[in-house]
Amino acid sequence: MIKLFQYNWMVREEWFQRFKQVSTEELLRKRIGGAGSILYTLFHILDVEYSWIRGIQGKQEIIVQFEDYETLQQIKELSDCWLTEVQAFLHTWSNDFEHETVTVPWTEGDFIKGEILRHLIAHEIHHMGQLSVWAREIGLQPVSANVIGRGLPS
Repeated sequence: MIKLFQYNWMVREEWFQRFKQVSTEELLRKRIGGAGSILYTLFHILDVEYSWIRGIQGKQEIIVQFEDYETLQQIKELSDCWLTEVQAFLHTWSNDFEHETVTVPWTEGDFIKGEILRHLIAHEIHHMGQLSVWAREIGLQPVSANVIGRGLPS
């Protein structure tokens, strides 16, 4: 499963690089579908990943406001900061955790840890597809979604 997280992080980094050439105004422009804007979608991806990873670990939720991260550089820095913690946790993952349940403060019910990880992978891929549509709308070539040829670490 970690390979797919690594794939998502690689693609995420490429999106940060691709969107450097776009004005903040354009990145904040409200769009049809998805999470509403390019910047907010990137922020949302990070927030969901980090919140669920902390939830799996039984750690307190850290609430951040998008209004505090309204530039691409700020969101990239947040991604880099949180990525270190997420990677460290995933490297401790064991199949023994797969069917353990967890509760989180932002919604009711019990959730299965392995299912949460698979959701996080699919969630980011889903939003990357939306970013691809929006990139085309503003005249950018989308980041490749291809897993093949990326040289993902073993």
